[in-house]
Amino acid sequence: MNLFVNYIPTSSFSNIPVDWLETDQAHIFKANIPGLKKEDVKVEVENEQRVIRISGEFKKDEVDINDKWHHLESPRGTFSRHFRLPENAMLDQVMANMMKGVMTLTIPKAAESKPNVIPIDISEN
Repeated sequence: MNLFVNYIPTSSFSNIPVDWLETDQAHIFKANIPGLKKEDVKVEVENEQRVIRISGEFKKDEVDINDKWHHLESPRGTFSRHFRLPENAMLDQVMANMMKGVMTLTIPKAAESKPNVIPIDISEN
């Protein structure tokens, strides 16, 4: 049974795949958003909640009422993904880059504070 015959896509919610890698220097997110330009995507950081949000909308192609859809897998509608970041993420230094349908967010990590050890000389009496 073909469910897409004379189907006209309406607005919907779509999830995008996102990979999150942590290196020694940064948290790196890669979001797959094919077909979108940087103007179609919004990246926001909520400092108080330590959350980064990626959102946008896949525009719908013009559809003719006489079209006969057999299969439809292209992303449609809006998307929004958010991630709570750890304390070591430097939220004021987020860098975003978009290339060939992949948005890369790089969030540097704060240097680990090492304990300040002060050697004490031991005197002899």
